[in-house]
Amino acid sequence: MPTFLGIDYATWWFLVIGGVFTGYAILDGFDLGAGAGHLFFRKEQSRRIALNAVGPVWDGNEVWLVIGGGALFAGFPAVYATVFSAMYIPIMLFLAALIFRAVSIEFRGKEPMAGRRR
Repeated sequence: MPTFLGIDYATWWFLVIGGVFTGYAILDGFDLGAGAGHLFFRKEQSRRIALNAVGPVWDGNEVWLVIGGGALFAGFPAVYATVFSAMYIPIMLFLAALIFRAVSIEFRGKEPMAGRRR
């Protein structure tokens, strides 16, 4: 079995994929926390501060998810095929929710009526 620095490739891929998904969970937790807090803020200024803190980094955090999917496909194609075929509907719902979140963050400031921005 081929190795790199004395560790086989499967272990390296496992560590890389685990690190990428851990990075996504940590960094996207910031986005989710700001979004969850946004629901409970009373003042428009507090909501704006929370979303402006997330604004510059939310799209960069989604890249971790794409890299994780690509690394899973490259390192363990059988696992990728099994997971994505068995969990197709939940994964598509998850991706639709991520897209909806991104669109809502981008277009929230463009809504002219303050009552509908909540």
